[in-house]
Amino acid sequence: MLDEFRIYLELGFRHIADLAGYDHILFVTALAIPFGIRDWRRLAILVTAFTVGHSITLALATLRLVSVSSPLVETLIPATILLTALGAYTAATPQRPENPVTLSRYGMALFFGLIHGLGFSTYLRALLGNEASIASPLLAFNIGLELGQLVILGVVLTMGAALVPAILPRRRWIQFLVGVTGGLALMLLVQRLGDWS
Repeated sequence: MLDEFRIYLELGFRHIADLAGYDHILFVTALAIPFGIRDWRRLAILVTAFTVGHSITLALATLRLVSVSSPLVETLIPATILLTALGAYTAATPQRPENPVTLSRYGMALFFGLIHGLGFSTYLRALLGNEASIASPLLAFNIGLELGQLVILGVVLTMGAALVPAILPRRRWIQFLVGVTGGLALMLLVQRLGDWS
């Protein structure tokens, strides 16, 4: 039982941190853009809202209670990254330097988590195969995802703390992250829209 839990925990962690599936890394990075290292608690709660969202649809889709076209989900995922990056840029204005986490940002993270959960579900369904009970594997996988997201946040926040303001002004760091996450998300979106034709 503990071995199975550990296996799914590691699979969840590796799935979120896998560079081949960098869309997950981009989304978590986009969420982190407006925040500094001192905001890590608020940001961790924001990412947990995303986890709650994807846990819901991951469970529903794995149990085959919800089914959405895979090409549609794969197209929506880069759209959520792009919107999150653009939202982070507008949130980090000079007039709002502290960038508080608002209720709407929690709602956005939760809603986008629902979409990302549908993307995870195909992978998890293939892993679970004919498991008699999915509760423990599903819980372990989600905990692994959450841990992976927290590691990504730690890397982004640490890099920001090392660079801002010693090397880069905060605004330039934000512009850089928005450019990277938004640009890659736009490329993914165009590519996935092209797959429809």
